Amino acid sequence: MVKLGQRVQDQITGFVGMVTGRVEYLTGCAQVLVQPEVKKESGDWIESRWLDEPRVLIVDQTIRWLSVPGFAPGRDIPAPRR
Repeated sequence: MVKLGQRVQDQITGFVGMVTGRVEYLTGCAQVLVQPEVKKESGDWIESRWLDEPRVLIVDQTIRWLSVPGFAPGRDIPAPRR
C-alpha cells in the first residue's frame, strides 16, 4: 500500500510526484492523489492527479510531511469522540 508523503511514479504516463491524498471506494478501487513539484525554470504549478493505486510505483520510500514551523495541521490531535 502506498503511504501519504511517498514519492511515486505512474507506470503508464511517467507522471511523478508526492502522494498527498488517498481514497478507497466501496467497490474496492483505491486511488492516490499525486502532486508533482513546481517547474523550477518557470515556477509554474502543475495540477495534482488522481491515479489508481495499483498503477503507481514507489520511487522513494521516505515519507515527507509538509509542515510549517509553529503550525500543526491537526494530525497530532486525536479525533473527537461522540
